[in-house]
Amino acid sequence: MKMLFFTVTNDLSYDQRMIRICSSLSAAGFGVRLIGRRLSNSRPLSDQPFLQTRLRCFFIRGPLFYAEYNIRLFFYLLFNKHDCVCAIDLDTILACYLSSRFKNTKRVYDAHELFCEMQEIVERPMIYKVWKRIEKMTVPRFSRGYTVNKPIADEFFRMYGVKYEVISNMAVLRPLQIPAKADKYILYQGAVNAGRSFDTLIPAMQFVDARLIVCGEGNYMGNAQRLVKELNLENKIIFTGNRSPDDLRSYTLNAWVGITLFEMKGKS
Repeated sequence: MKMLFFTVTNDLSYDQRMIRICSSLSAAGFGVRLIGRRLSNSRPLSDQPFLQTRLRCFFIRGPLFYAEYNIRLFFYLLFNKHDCVCAIDLDTILACYLSSRFKNTKRVYDAHELFCEMQEIVERPMIYKVWKRIEKMTVPRFSRGYTVNKPIADEFFRMYGVKYEVISNMAVLRPLQIPAKADKYILYQGAVNAGRSFDTLIPAMQFVDARLIVCGEGNYMGNAQRLVKELNLENKIIFTGNRSPDDLRSYTLNAWVGITLFEMKGKS
């Protein structure tokens, strides 16, 4: 059985996209291991049809975290047998590239976004330069890869001459019954990050006759919570933090409407 390793920097519990990918490949007959990190508040892992590994790190954010995690990941990949490693985004690509060179194994890049074009990267020139240098050094050496739509695939071909396949990020189709909406609420689910228009969405809720439920965490959480407090919207806007995939399905099924907004900053 061919063994495939996938590498991320989250703690695995809430990554629905990777759960779908790894479950599909496991059902297709591959051995699959998803590798992430363990945080102090990480919940126990749910049973999945694939293997899961979480690495412990001393640092939890910033440049030191990314350096430490890639070093730990490199040695894990070096000493654990696999046939192919897939770097999920740019923040694990160095460890995957170096280990695959040492072991002469296949490597794949999951380029589901233009990492260097995210707002939190674009607006920080020094951080942008570091990640862009890593991208320029590694992506051309990943001849195998995939992304979520043709415009991103075209951009990678324009920048680096790599032809990546397009695999759309689709939800799993399940039979369901839409219940009566007893509680009228708007649902946001995803990363609470800069560039997601919370500075527009939160004030707008003053004029909407419904609650806003925000499921997720991210680098803009503190700013969003402060704005809610300043506008006295604590009873109208609820932050739940990260929720399990099962919980999210329930929130989504019972929501009045879902919303996702992006600011026009960065190509991603």
